[in-house]
Amino acid sequence: MHLSDNVSADAPAATAAPADWIRRAPKAVLHDHLDGGLRPATIIELARECGYTGLPTEDPAALAVWFRDAADSGSLERYLETFAHTCAVMQTREALFRVAAECAEDLAADGVVYAEVRYAPEQHLTAGLTLDEVVEAVNDGFREGERRTGGRITVGTLLTGMRHTDRSLEIAELTVAHRERGVAGFDIAGGEIGNPPARHLPAFQHLKRHNCHFTIHAGEAVGAESIHEAVQVCGAERIGHGVRITDDIAEDGTLGHLAAYVRDNRIALEVCPTSNLQTGAAKDYATHPIDGLRRAGFRITLNTDNRLVSGTTMSQEFQHMADAFGYGPEVFEEFTVAAVEAAFLPLPERRRLIDEVIRPGYAAIAASR
Repeated sequence: MHLSDNVSADAPAATAAPADWIRRAPKAVLHDHLDGGLRPATIIELARECGYTGLPTEDPAALAVWFRDAADSGSLERYLETFAHTCAVMQTREALFRVAAECAEDLAADGVVYAEVRYAPEQHLTAGLTLDEVVEAVNDGFREGERRTGGRITVGTLLTGMRHTDRSLEIAELTVAHRERGVAGFDIAGGEIGNPPARHLPAFQHLKRHNCHFTIHAGEAVGAESIHEAVQVCGAERIGHGVRITDDIAEDGTLGHLAAYVRDNRIALEVCPTSNLQTGAAKDYATHPIDGLRRAGFRITLNTDNRLVSGTTMSQEFQHMADAFGYGPEVFEEFTVAAVEAAFLPLPERRRLIDEVIRPGYAAIAASR
């Protein structure tokens, strides 16, 4: 079961407006980048305030289209280049606070009840903020966003170390220092080719010594060997993307040892379908490996990755999967429960979300259909 290395010529196509029940469905997202989800109008306003002149346009609608088109290259490296613009306007406490608060509002408006949003603190230091000040600004913004939504959403942050820099241990230490103040865990991201996760082993060892959660981007641009290293060498609890686990699954569906280990140990895959099409990790929605992985028993979570850059929302990701595979509420409840079960939250909080929010929400949808 192998993936095509070529992105579809017309992928990803725009989707019809999500069905009403999809919009109402309670959702949980584990893989969403703060710097990949800004409102276009906010980027333009922040650029004016800080004097950034590199934007390709100052029209919000046109800017949204530009981001989506720039990301539709079939290359992870080209996809990542779009973040130069968003990070450029996220260099002050006020900007970080605003972006985080709006992120929580936007997710809640889409029915998300729990989110883990990740970002790399080291990318927000050019205006003089310290790493601690960056984390405090983002955490304060999320608390404000939760307040504005009347508590309909809970947001935790994942602090991200960059694969191509040497600050991962420092960011791991920052994660431990702030885990009682809104930081849920740690992540490694950035260009996967030539930057194996084991290069950052000291960071993962520090997190393990302090009983701190972490996930690792793997199996997006590089195959099963990247996932093996993330799981067996580094000890990842979840895998960001992970769709290239299919490299260890035979055409007849027989799982190799790595794929079986990931499935049997319930290591969650943070699958981001639209993003996968854009970076060339999958050809189109209809042949995306998510359905085969789900049927094989993997713990699958459905995610946005970058709402602005991928031009998507959780509701749209649900709709894409409903259109491609005929999924109904019962499958999306399965994905949402799986996400909460894999969340970097204390067990009582996970149980409360599932029993008091998610199950009743889907039961109400079923009763109304």
